[in-house]
Amino acid sequence: MHCGWNSALEGVCGGVTMVIWPVFAEQFYNEKLVTQVLGIGVEVGVQRWSRVEGDFVKREVVEKAVRRIMEGEEAEKMRSRAKAFAEMGRRAIEEGGSSYSDLNALFDDLRLHQVDPELS
Repeated sequence: MHCGWNSALEGVCGGVTMVIWPVFAEQFYNEKLVTQVLGIGVEVGVQRWSRVEGDFVKREVVEKAVRRIMEGEEAEKMRSRAKAFAEMGRRAIEEGGSSYSDLNALFDDLRLHQVDPELS
């Protein structure tokens, strides 16, 4: 995954482990979030971004990253964490969850600031 913010969130909410290949901009920060903070991804080692051409990554490196998320104890731990984050995301959007409540609070706030069409 290139690790754009939307892709990263989709992966986290989907409960999947990820091979991260950032290309530019904030994707390198998102890579750190997914790999080092959340611990549900593996980087391929891209170190620099470029608008035209990024780092060259050998297929052996990609294969190694895929194997790390597919096989062994480390992979099991990452999958377990990924599933836990997905569950946290599901709870957040359920009625009474933090995202559900925050969205409703936004709607309530917008209603308070609504302009009466007859006064315009």
